[in-house]
Amino acid sequence: MAERNPQQIREARHNAGLTQTQAAELVHARMRAWQEWEAGNRAMPGAAWELFLIKTGQGPAKGRN
Repeated sequence: MAERNPQQIREARHNAGLTQTQAAELVHARMRAWQEWEAGNRAMPGAAWELFLIKTGQGPAKGRN
């Protein structure tokens, strides 16, 4: 799976209508981790990305080639 960029993470959260806190809770992460993912200071784990997409109905394979 291709690495997620901060803009993709932010857009997916906005599409889901969630705050950073709500998004982090959805994938069992700390809010600070979510902030760092969106800021590009830390790579979001693939499992967290897929879980977020599944739970928000955005599909696990979205963006895959």
